[in-house]
Amino acid sequence: MDSDDEPLTLSSHALAALQEFKQEEEQRFEQFQSLYNESEKRFDDQQISIDAFQEDWQLSQFWYDDDTAMTLARALLEGADENTVIAVASAPSVYAAIKKIPESELPTRHIYICEYDRRFALLGGDKYFFYDYNSPENVPEELHHKCHRVLIDPPFLEEDCQTKSAEFARNLLAKDLGKKTKTGEPQFKLISSTGERMHAIISKLYPETKVTDFLPKHKNGLSNEFRCYASFECSYWKFDTSSSII
Repeated sequence: MDSDDEPLTLSSHALAALQEFKQEEEQRFEQFQSLYNESEKRFDDQQISIDAFQEDWQLSQFWYDDDTAMTLARALLEGADENTVIAVASAPSVYAAIKKIPESELPTRHIYICEYDRRFALLGGDKYFFYDYNSPENVPEELHHKCHRVLIDPPFLEEDCQTKSAEFARNLLAKDLGKKTKTGEPQFKLISSTGERMHAIISKLYPETKVTDFLPKHKNGLSNEFRCYASFECSYWKFDTSSSII
């Protein structure tokens, strides 16, 4: 028999690592299943952490670290009022951060999650809408041109995904964006958090945004450098005038 035909064998260390990985996966699944079952009895999603959801790298899922997720969440909420409609697209860790904020501190109840991964219906409940970036025209009637603030993090760092995601964001945004909230701040806010190497296309897709000095970070050390592009400055960031990014 040729050596190429011999069955592959794993070292004891590799086998132990594989077994540990399988056990962790089983534990995460059991935890998620428990949360899902409990939600059918009592929907208390305030207690659910993003850590309960295993990243699926095939879907290009990389959760923001807790500080980044909360900063983006707070920036979206800052200066909003009870009439502000907010959509978080393809950034479930940011939505999870919003869910950690006590309801008494939320200026609006109109906060929605648009996400391909249907597990996040557990977090969003009736505020969850399925979203596939390949179908940017499929916007739920409840959100079509009704959102004042949008955060979008396209799952893939390539032009087609970024372009279709931008089309979806435009379909979400209200047409009259010149209004102010009751706090006197602009109602309109747009954030695109994505890879630094996307800066050229971002400047074309979202000409009203600029690169900020806030640097998003991920839980598991994603190697691609991310930047936050926004249409506004706030207490969490300023426009990065020193940056060479367009």
